[in-house]
Amino acid sequence: MKFFPIIALFASLTVSLCDAAETSADFYVATDGSDAWSGKYPEPNAQRTDGPFASLERARDAVREHKQNPPDDTVVLIRGGTYRLSRTVVFGLEDSGRGDSTITYAAYPGETPVFSSGQRIDEWKPVKADLPGLQKAAIGKVQVADVSGRFRALFDADGLLPRARSKGFIPLEGGSRNELHFPAGRLKNWPNVEDVEIVVRPHHAWIVNILPLMSVNENKQIARTSIDATYAMNYLHFLKETESCWVENVLEELDEPGEWVLNTKEGKLYLWPRNDSPVLAPQLTELIRIEGKIDKEGPQDTPVRNLCFRGLTFMHGDRYQLASDDAGLQHDWDMHDKPNALVRLRGTKNCTIEQCRFAHSGSGAIRVDLHGQQNKISANVIEQMGGAGILLCGYGPGTKDVNRNNLVANNHIHHVGRIYSHSAGIMVWQSGDNRIANNLIHNTPYTGIIISGCMTDFFTKNGRELGRTIRRHEIAGLPKNPELEDVRPYLHTRNNTIEYNEIHHAMEMLGDGNAIYIRGAGAGNVIQRNYIHHLVAPMIMQAAIRTDGGQTDTLIAENLIYKCTSQGILLKLNNRCENNIIADIIAPPRGYYLSLREGPMTGATIKRNIFYASAEPCTFIDELPPGRGRTTEDRRGRGLAASKEADTDHNIYYCASNQELGKQMLEKQQQVGVDAHSLAVDPLFVDAANGDFRLRPDSPALKLGFVPFDISKVGLRTE
Repeated sequence: MKFFPIIALFASLTVSLCDAAETSADFYVATDGSDAWSGKYPEPNAQRTDGPFASLERARDAVREHKQNPPDDTVVLIRGGTYRLSRTVVFGLEDSGRGDSTITYAAYPGETPVFSSGQRIDEWKPVKADLPGLQKAAIGKVQVADVSGRFRALFDADGLLPRARSKGFIPLEGGSRNELHFPAGRLKNWPNVEDVEIVVRPHHAWIVNILPLMSVNENKQIARTSIDATYAMNYLHFLKETESCWVENVLEELDEPGEWVLNTKEGKLYLWPRNDSPVLAPQLTELIRIEGKIDKEGPQDTPVRNLCFRGLTFMHGDRYQLASDDAGLQHDWDMHDKPNALVRLRGTKNCTIEQCRFAHSGSGAIRVDLHGQQNKISANVIEQMGGAGILLCGYGPGTKDVNRNNLVANNHIHHVGRIYSHSAGIMVWQSGDNRIANNLIHNTPYTGIIISGCMTDFFTKNGRELGRTIRRHEIAGLPKNPELEDVRPYLHTRNNTIEYNEIHHAMEMLGDGNAIYIRGAGAGNVIQRNYIHHLVAPMIMQAAIRTDGGQTDTLIAENLIYKCTSQGILLKLNNRCENNIIADIIAPPRGYYLSLREGPMTGATIKRNIFYASAEPCTFIDELPPGRGRTTEDRRGRGLAASKEADTDHNIYYCASNQELGKQMLEKQQQVGVDAHSLAVDPLFVDAANGDFRLRPDSPALKLGFVPFDISKVGLRTE
């Protein structure tokens, strides 16, 4: 058996969590219908004076009137075609299934209904050759149309169109969160400067901000933004030579097919078409919202129940913009309680989104916000999104804990973060007891799966990142300088199971990220039986699985990590790393497992793992230098010292091309009193050269207590 990427066609994702009859329904919707009709199809051969509804809203209203007592399941079937939305369709408490009954809105069998907020832009005209700022290469190529309003994304038949952007540059020193110091000539005081946006990776490698300009002083080389960046807008801390900043939406940078510029001051849209298809401007960011009664400051919400959406396609939402009152999640990777996904569940219980497609949009695909319990997000395809794939986002740290017990399974998520590059395939924040399983995630600019909450030091801060999310009226008795044990009751990202997911080709753009990342979460999270492979971008700061600062009580077990750049598993504090296979970390390797000493690793385990390399170099355990300004107890210490603190034993270290390297590694370990029973021998895989890491019956790993796990159960399932 060979462990190649597990790919399944969208059409084969047939698992159904909400049942509906094949072609028999209570109501129908069709593009040639009418909201004045009954929503029924007339009898065969009858004169067509009645028929299906024309809109989802009208079908929703009809279901409200149709509910029976005793309750029964209700089905609305939607015929193929494109349904243009100019306002968000909202489902509230009155749209819940009564009792145990389910209300299903599903695609008519064999057909593809598409919901889009894209409005076609017509009446294009050639741009005059003497247009100020237009480059010579664009003369005769660019067209212009009169438009109204502001939109931040644009689409044609091939998907998202890129905005005109400048060449990158490195910010000068002295910047702040709302002030950028730029090299001479890079920015101008454009007449429509408020249309122009700075795209910047501020100070760190793991976040991208898109910030509207407020003013530009060309003489002083200082630009001010109307929204703060996450961090000071200086050169990247880890990548000082990286051009981390550029300008978008200025006419003089419109120099390639597909690029566009919007001038809201003049009401003009400029475009260099890349094909002959219609051009669509989005009218909405959020297409569907299922919203219960939310008591945001109080203890009790009333959720919408028992709604199911199946087989529908959602496209062409706008790109969200940061707002001055936003409350950011960790590192502003997303925002708390923000309408920035095509389908949003805000106060829901036992609702289902399955077998749907989310594609070509400026923001995220699916959010489950605030109160969200027993919801199922299954068998969806999510692709070409400007933001995140799926976000489970509960209330901020406090006593209110009502986002939990959700299932995110069997989703195919790829090419997300096309605009906000830090956006994850799946992110779980302040949400617990969820199962994230059998998802296939690939081709992401940053991390595949993020499990996050709130780090202890943010309980004393009030900034946008995390500080604004904290429910301070519920934690009034917290000490002035709290420790982890003080805030642990308010960390609700606990007891999540992350299993059987396949992740490959993550970390294609940004730095200091991972395939699976966990930080600031509660206890009891389990990351098991995942297949992570081919993280092949040349980033020196990344890992397949990482526990970051302050994270404790996490089990990382039975994962296969294969051909990943930089490092395999990054371990801190009392987290446990057991029964994993880490094979062929790609140069430059920083460790098959890398241990960062952040306080004692008492309670940590590094046991029954197989560290395997087919060729040199083979840095099995990395040793990082001490951090500046840290005490001996607090500093980032040596890998071997950390290994000594942890329960480290029954591992295998093996380099096929130079067996002495494994022996030398093991000798060093045993000299400091760890790995007493570990071995430096061939683990005897079935066919490691071709990616088959099953163990032969005579494998020495089995004698050490290694438990084989079935990698064929990883990834998308068709049964």
